[in-house]
Amino acid sequence: MSTRPHIPQEDLALYAMQALTPEEQHAAQAHLDVCAYCRAALLEAMTDVAAVGMSAEQQALPDGARQRLMARIANTPQATAPAPGPVAVGPVREERKAGGLGWLGWVAALAMLAVAAYLGYGKHQLQQQLSEDRGQIALLTASANRAEELTEALTSPAAKQVTLTETKRPAQPVGHATYLPARGALIFVASNLRPVPENKTYELWLIPANGKAPMPAGLFRPDASGSASVVLPTLPQGIEAKAFGVTIEDAQGSATPTLPIVMAGQ
Repeated sequence: MSTRPHIPQEDLALYAMQALTPEEQHAAQAHLDVCAYCRAALLEAMTDVAAVGMSAEQQALPDGARQRLMARIANTPQATAPAPGPVAVGPVREERKAGGLGWLGWVAALAMLAVAAYLGYGKHQLQQQLSEDRGQIALLTASANRAEELTEALTSPAAKQVTLTETKRPAQPVGHATYLPARGALIFVASNLRPVPENKTYELWLIPANGKAPMPAGLFRPDASGSASVVLPTLPQGIEAKAFGVTIEDAQGSATPTLPIVMAGQ
């Protein structure tokens, strides 16, 4: 909210009728953009003026009103085009008859158009903010869903805990798999792995309990310390696992395991 003094009531009325100088109009708009109090006062003032203009009996312009308006227009700088507004007010015609729209009706019409323009601006700002908020909500929702899936896979009593060791030298490389069949959620963490050539990679396999062929469950290469992981690979739900195994494959991986199996566990 703005800490500057609020816009006087008479200046709000002139702002609504686009009767301020360009500098005053710009300053008022800048204040209205950050001051909820003045925006509410502007809408209330324009609503009151519109209601009075529509309900009052139409009368001729008061003595001197036309001259004061013309003087105000004459004193307004005309070097640049006015900012786009809801209406364009042309010169006041001197020959207009007293039985026309009347000054209150004229003010009411301007006020209603100004209200429509201001509400339209507010709607655009609100729609833009809502669009940005939807994007943030979508990102937060995706992150929350992934965190929930990880937590469930690691903590669920139904998750199967398997430690994999090297088949020939079991004391060195070690892998640990956490698997939740109902969700098809798998987390695999390995340490002390031996490096593989640039054109090779390790591949993790899920060996189904129903006797079907091993299913590829992710590729991984160890870092400088020999550690690697596979987190939530794409696996079908509901597949019970009999065991897990690791093979060394070409860099792009394989659809079937290539012997020997260098790590295994069940």
